[in-house]
Amino acid sequence: MAIDGVPQILVIQGAGAGVHDEWDNKLVDSLTRELGDGYEVRYPRMPDEADPSSVTWSAAIWRELAALADGAVVVGHSVGGTILVHTLAERPPERALGAIVLIAAPFVGAGGWAGDEFELPDDLGARLPYGVPVHVFHGLRDDTAPPSHADRYAAVIPQAHLHLLPGRDHQLNDDLREVATVIRRD
Repeated sequence: MAIDGVPQILVIQGAGAGVHDEWDNKLVDSLTRELGDGYEVRYPRMPDEADPSSVTWSAAIWRELAALADGAVVVGHSVGGTILVHTLAERPPERALGAIVLIAAPFVGAGGWAGDEFELPDDLGARLPYGVPVHVFHGLRDDTAPPSHADRYAAVIPQAHLHLLPGRDHQLNDDLREVATVIRRD
């Protein structure tokens, strides 16, 4: 479940210049605050954040996954969520995951954004680690990745739990209390 009994949360940032330090750090601060004491929240900087590549980001994600204990929860925001789930679908991690959480992740493929490098398969749910809860959070006022992208995830990951949040934007208004509630529950 965790190293020294402390549950681990790995957060993969979104893409764009300055996102790690100027945008997604606010999400991590909110998650850490809402979870309270007793969790280890890891927030690595992804390589070349302004120009993400599936190859370089997947390699970085695999390095981070290898350092986790069984039961860790993986969270991906925006393009970081897209690349995270794409990476997990390629092959299962060595460690058992506690949950997969996608936040405002754009769907790349039919019905979503175009792009060969991150295109997600129609059988995505079957390719993810068996029995691991999948949660898809999306703000209904997201003008970066429209809420219809969450519906696409629900269609290709039948086991996913969809959490549509009224009044929330692409950054979920920097408020991850619902995410923290799900992580504590799972």
